[in-house]
Amino acid sequence: MSGTKCICVIYTGGTLGMVRSARGYIPAPDLGGLLRTRMPQLRAEGIPRYELVEINPPIDSANVTPEFWYDLAARVCALVPHYDGFVIVHGTDTLAYTASALSFLLAGAAKPVVLTGAQIPLVELRSDAHANLEAALIVAARAATSEVTVVFGRRLLRANRTIKTDSTALDAFDSPSFSPLADLGSYIQFHDVPKLPPVGPVEWLEPLAYRPSTIVVLPIFPGIHADMVKGVVDAGAQGLILECYGRGTAPDCNEALIHVLGEAIDGGVVAVAVSQCLDGHVALGTYAAGSALAECGVVSGFDLTREAAFAKMHTLFARELGSREIAEKMQQNLRGELTPDPEP
Repeated sequence: MSGTKCICVIYTGGTLGMVRSARGYIPAPDLGGLLRTRMPQLRAEGIPRYELVEINPPIDSANVTPEFWYDLAARVCALVPHYDGFVIVHGTDTLAYTASALSFLLAGAAKPVVLTGAQIPLVELRSDAHANLEAALIVAARAATSEVTVVFGRRLLRANRTIKTDSTALDAFDSPSFSPLADLGSYIQFHDVPKLPPVGPVEWLEPLAYRPSTIVVLPIFPGIHADMVKGVVDAGAQGLILECYGRGTAPDCNEALIHVLGEAIDGGVVAVAVSQCLDGHVALGTYAAGSALAECGVVSGFDLTREAAFAKMHTLFARELGSREIAEKMQQNLRGELTPDPEP
C-alpha cells in the first residue's frame, strides 16, 4: 500500500465474498481473511491504505431493503471524519438501488463513495473481484469529486444513473442515458461530464432517518386492468413508479385506468412516469396517450432509471414532504439523476 490517504472498505456481503454451500453460493463472513490470502496485491505500491469494516452477518443483496440503505448511510456518515473515501462491497442484484439511494442520502458526506462487487466470487477462478476492488480503491483515493459512484468492469458510473444490464457478463452495469464518468482501461481516463447541482437546503446535508413508505413499481402492459392499479392503491401505496411505453404512454382508451390513476393522485398518491426503454426520455406531451397521464396528475420522470426513481421517491417521503412537493422534486435534478426534457 502507498500514499497518505486511507479508505474505509465496508463489506455488506454479495457475490464478491461468497462461498459454495449445498444450496448454492452464500455470503461468507471474514472478508479480511479472504483478502489476505486471495489478494496480496492490495498491499502493493499504488494501492491506497484501507481499513475494513464488515457488516455482520453479510447478506445476499436480494435481501436488501430500504431500511438497509439508511443504516448504511448512517454508518458512512459516522465514519466520514476518519477516512478520505469509502468503498462499499455490495451484491450486484440490488446494487443500483443502493447506489441510487446513497446518492441522495450522502449529499453532505463530502467524501468519495464507490460501490463495487463481483459477478464471480473471490474464491473462484477468473473472479472479477480482483480488478473491481483494486479499481474501486484507486478511484476512491483519486476521485476529484465527492459524489457516489459505481466501479464495475471497465467503467466508473454515476450511482443514480446505473442499472444492471447483464446477469453474467463482467461488464454487468451501464448508464444508458448518461456517459460514464471514467473508462477503466490500462489507465483511468476521467471524462468531462455534467457536474452535480448544488446541494439543497442545509438540512439535506444531515443524515436522514428511515421512515417506512409504500412505493410500488408498476409496469404498463397490454391489457392492464384498472382494478390492478386500484388494488395497489387500496393496499396503501403512497407512490407509484409507472413504467410506461416509449416516451411515456399508456392506454388512454382505457378510461377506467386513467380514472383510477386520477383518483389516486387526487387522494395524495405520487405517480411518476419512467420509460420501459433502456435509453431515452419521458415526455408526456409527445403523444395523446401520454398527455392523458399528465392530465390526470402523473408527472414525468424524464430519464430517471427505475432504481433512481424508486430510491429518490423513498428519500423524499422520508423527509416527510407533502405529495405535491414530492411530485415537484421528482421532476428536479437534485443529485445528477435526471436531465429535464422540455416537452413539445
